[in-house]
Amino acid sequence: MELEEIIKVAKGEEKADLVIKNAQVINVFTEEIYNADVAIKDGIIAGVGSNYKGKCEIDALGCYLSPSFIDGHVHIESSMLLPSEFAKMVVPSGTTTVIADPHEISNVIGLHGISFMREASKDLPLDVYMMLPSCVPASPYETSGFELNSYDLSLLIESPWVLGIAEMMNFPGVINLDKEVLAKLKLGLEKNKRIDGHAPYLSGKELCAYAAAGITSDHECTKPAEALEKIRNGMFLMVREGSAARDLEALIPVLKKYPTRKCMFVTDDRYPYELSEHINKMVRKSVEKGINPIQAIQMASINTAEYFGLKRLGAIAPGYKADMLLLPNLSDFIPQMVIKNGVVVAENSKMTAEIKRKTLSSLRGTVNIRWLEQDDIKIIAKSDTVKAIEVNDGQLVTKCVKAKIKVINGFAESNIDDDILKILVIERHKASGNIGIGFVKGFGIKSGAIASTVAHDSHNMIVIGTNDEDMMKAIKELVKSQGGKVIVKNGKVEAKLDLPIAGLMSEESAETVIEKYNELKKCEKLIGCKLKEPFMTMAFLSLSVIPELKLTDKGLMDVVKNKFTDLFI
Repeated sequence: MELEEIIKVAKGEEKADLVIKNAQVINVFTEEIYNADVAIKDGIIAGVGSNYKGKCEIDALGCYLSPSFIDGHVHIESSMLLPSEFAKMVVPSGTTTVIADPHEISNVIGLHGISFMREASKDLPLDVYMMLPSCVPASPYETSGFELNSYDLSLLIESPWVLGIAEMMNFPGVINLDKEVLAKLKLGLEKNKRIDGHAPYLSGKELCAYAAAGITSDHECTKPAEALEKIRNGMFLMVREGSAARDLEALIPVLKKYPTRKCMFVTDDRYPYELSEHINKMVRKSVEKGINPIQAIQMASINTAEYFGLKRLGAIAPGYKADMLLLPNLSDFIPQMVIKNGVVVAENSKMTAEIKRKTLSSLRGTVNIRWLEQDDIKIIAKSDTVKAIEVNDGQLVTKCVKAKIKVINGFAESNIDDDILKILVIERHKASGNIGIGFVKGFGIKSGAIASTVAHDSHNMIVIGTNDEDMMKAIKELVKSQGGKVIVKNGKVEAKLDLPIAGLMSEESAETVIEKYNELKKCEKLIGCKLKEPFMTMAFLSLSVIPELKLTDKGLMDVVKNKFTDLFI
């Protein structure tokens, strides 16, 4: 970038590389819209005004010119796609920057996983910044492939692509002054970097303690009162709309009544078929619910950029990065054109920039379980009543409910009639032999089993089924493919998606992954499942930091009391 040339272009003394003419410019600073030309030089906006000349000119014909969108918190691994394929999906919808938390792959292969994701994210028409995983593992109540301590994080914290410390899920550790947790917080504070939060239902003095520790955001708010309390405590509200957790509609009352400059949009975890409309869909939905369009765009751009300290990003103004969207209207928010670094990279929902497939370092196999026999997944019944995990479709929070199981030959078995199904979490990193066994309510599965190596956050193998034979078949299939998602019925594999990269991601194209995932969706109905996203819901049943009841490879976890609990009542 030649500063002198940018100044000359801004003054109108030299031609710009590109000029967008006759645009209705959306100003996120003053919350107004006005007609102007936008001149770009070396990927930077040189001037916003009239009568600019360019080597290349695009007549916007009165369309709206908006800053492009930023996802403030996303786990790319949850898309099951490599970053290059992820970019192909989200860029045409207007997302040109994401702040990624690679804690999924870090739980499996540690710092090597962060390095892998960093290399895989280079040279894309998508800027991928990262937050360093704060909780690997999420808690001491589960077995992960690696543990990352404050020293490990210190090796990367000063990298320019690292913006801070990712979601601090271990809020009990913060409140109870856990030394290692505090060391990670101090690392972020000392380097003047952001520390993101993750504290569902935390309130009162405990929330004050959490915020006082330097944690400045939360994406786990599901109710207006919870969101408002966190904003009042100076925290930024990350409004989430993922595949399993959809909180935008519930939080609209807060966005309508209170200032939104401390609010931003995030997706957290999304499956690939929901990526073709990304942050732009959240903008559209919020406008449909009564939010001012410019405020919605602020939450998708400048608010996020300013929160993370991404200077000169998220607005259309001189000196800012030329990441912009040409929008035909302010209703559907589907870009006619996506401009990244001053270059048109997508038009009419299709990529125009080429994304070359790069050769990445190979990763070792990560599905390592001790040899299992069918008897290993049986549990002797101490009674016919258990504490079951009840799921709520569209939310990550679960309930602990009293449920009747069937007792057959002295063993606890699924009670299909009452939708009480056996669930297993099998340690898959160190072949320790750990198996957590419990029961879950709400899936509605009438036959067969489903299984996956995606199980937050330690990503052990998780299996739900109506019978032990199909559950064992599903386990064996995932070992053979070194990871994935599978549906088994009557001993037959009905559908399967292989995820050999850390048991989390596919080597295939986005189109192929979507095709195979659609086969899984069809088969979910075949076995009677009533949830919209059973694999995503299942993946969070082992996350021992979200209330009320969860299952890890070490046992049944009462998250509210922060301790293991007996299965039988």
